[in-house]
Order: sequence, then structure tokens, then C-alpha cells
Amino acid sequence: MDKISFDEFRRIMAYDVVKNQNCIEVWFDVDNCPDYQESWLGKMVDKETKEPVYWFGLVEDGSQAYDYDSFEEFVDAKVFHNKSLREIWDSVSLISIDGCNVPERLLDYLG
Repeated sequence: MDKISFDEFRRIMAYDVVKNQNCIEVWFDVDNCPDYQESWLGKMVDKETKEPVYWFGLVEDGSQAYDYDSFEEFVDAKVFHNKSLREIWDSVSLISIDGCNVPERLLDYLG
């Protein structure tokens, strides 16, 4: 598992998924938190509005799935036991980005 800075994460999530017609999917764990293992987050194009949507899929049964219209709403939402992604970032370990090895995929986004 890999760690990246919050700035690197911000730069990945700034990628224009609308223009490039794709999505970003990040598979991750929250260190020492059994509730958030093998969780997902990302950014995609909303099929109806054609605007970017930031999302979480935190647990397997789908009961903690959330969508946000802006990056700031997304990273400041208190979805991790009343803490935000921004607050817990140092405890986030990435498993993959877009199904790829984290260091290799970072090169594509941060080049």
C-alpha cells in the first residue's frame, strides 16, 4: 500500500474527467480502522448532468455511498466516523488507482 500527499491527491482529482471522458477510481484502506478497509473513492461524469461527481463507496453493502458536486464538499464531508477525508488523510493507504499500481499511475496524472 502506498501513501501520497494531500496535494498529490488534489492534483489527481483535478483531472478533467468530462473533457477526457473517463473516471478516476481509488481503492484504499484507512489505517487501523476495521470499518474502512478496501473502500473506494473517485470522480466520474454524471450521466444526466454531464458534470463531474466526486464519490465514496466506503463499505461493501453500499450503505455508505455518497456523491458530491465539488472537491471541497467531498474532502470535507464528515463520512469517516464524523471526520472528513481531509482530516484523516495521513491514515489513508492507497491500494490502487484505476486498477493500476499507485506509483505507475501517479506518473500519468502528475507526469
